Amino acid sequence: MRTRAARPDDDAAIDEVVGAAFGDEGPVIVRLLGLLAAAGHRRASLVAEQDGSVVGHVQLSRSWVDARERLVEVVVLSPLSVLPAAQGRGVGTALVAAALDRAAELGAPAVFLEGPPDYYGRRGFVRASELGFTRPSVRIPDAACQVALLPAYQSWMAGALVYCDPFWVTDAVGLRDPLLAEWETP
Repeated sequence: MRTRAARPDDDAAIDEVVGAAFGDEGPVIVRLLGLLAAAGHRRASLVAEQDGSVVGHVQLSRSWVDARERLVEVVVLSPLSVLPAAQGRGVGTALVAAALDRAAELGAPAVFLEGPPDYYGRRGFVRASELGFTRPSVRIPDAACQVALLPAYQSWMAGALVYCDPFWVTDAVGLRDPLLAEWETP
């Protein structure tokens, strides 16, 4: 298995991987990918390839932190998708590592995501609120709003995370009840 930058001829395979990984939510997430690209927010798209086939995908998209000094462009890691048959084999871990490397190459100061802290915590992410960031929606559990700081980060770059428009247009932000309530139950 290897990771690499996605090519235009990977689009159909990426849509298949995302659709399979997200099940019922797959069409929404595939639409999100298209809107992010069309609006110019995509900063990187990476795939995991095994035996010549795309088995995983991760995307980095532009968003901002509303810091006291000024807006700071950051990236959001979303979505991370692995074909169900390839899950549990390190594909997601390799894609997250490749995405963090690519974000650093792009000069991003931070990478944000929504996801389970037990999974992403082992891959370099921490709770964003612990570092002075606020989540863009109350539908994102505090523990799920996570960040990895990169070399370009400076301490004044804290504030509210502001997602770009396609996340809102597709309603791909946070969780809805009853799943949200499950996260909030101690």
